[in-house]
Amino acid sequence: MNSNEKQVEDVPIDHPRYLSLKHRHKIIEGLQNLVVTEAGLIAHGRGECFDYILGEKTNVFAKNAIEAAVALLLLAKKPIISVNGNSAALCAKELVKLSQYTKAPLEINLFYGKEGRIKAIQKLLKREGALEILGIEEDKMIEIKELSSNRRRVDPDGIYSADVVFVPLEDGDRTEALKKLGKKVIAIDLNPLSRTSIWADITIIDNIVRALPKMIKFSKEMRHKDQSFLTKILVKYNNQKTIQTALNFIIKYIKSQKRKAFEIVKN
Repeated sequence: MNSNEKQVEDVPIDHPRYLSLKHRHKIIEGLQNLVVTEAGLIAHGRGECFDYILGEKTNVFAKNAIEAAVALLLLAKKPIISVNGNSAALCAKELVKLSQYTKAPLEINLFYGKEGRIKAIQKLLKREGALEILGIEEDKMIEIKELSSNRRRVDPDGIYSADVVFVPLEDGDRTEALKKLGKKVIAIDLNPLSRTSIWADITIIDNIVRALPKMIKFSKEMRHKDQSFLTKILVKYNNQKTIQTALNFIIKYIKSQKRKAFEIVKN
């Protein structure tokens, strides 16, 4: 047992931050195994902050976005699921299952190209049953001219030729670039005001550890539905409304927590 596993064991299951701490240690383990970079720790912490003010639950606006996202993946001619270090560290098994149910291959695409990271993520995904993983053949990769970061290097059989790209835990630059290339983008982002959230066609404002299991559930239920059923779901969906509803929820939630805090102080 390594020190990180020991720390997880030391957290009692009735601790109010148990799940949050458990996921935090998954990210730390990812760092130790080259899956996650140091910057990934900061990104995870930022996400935790937004999760608190979203009530640490999957809200109705997120459920609606999840349903629409699954419908879009199932309707796509060539969908792809982009995988980065944090998403792999937290939800490798769920990413593999979603890939299987939606017939969307997995492609590893990283902002920080530290030596050994791609192989580490590939190993993790394979351990969870992934059969097709793109983005691993260096000499095969081509570049998206709209980007200057390492994310510009994509697989020609994956992100480059995809019509729908699912980008959990994403940076805004690539989401914007993918949109300019005419692709539909699905994002998971706890920050409703990020460039990723604003640019995406469908923004799931939720924690990835809650959202992916629900996407898998919807995929099981919807994969045999006809095209008209899936299309109706997309027609009803409005991403701007989702973001506005999330912001309204955050404002209301913060006000309610403020009242509770004052009551505790008084007593």
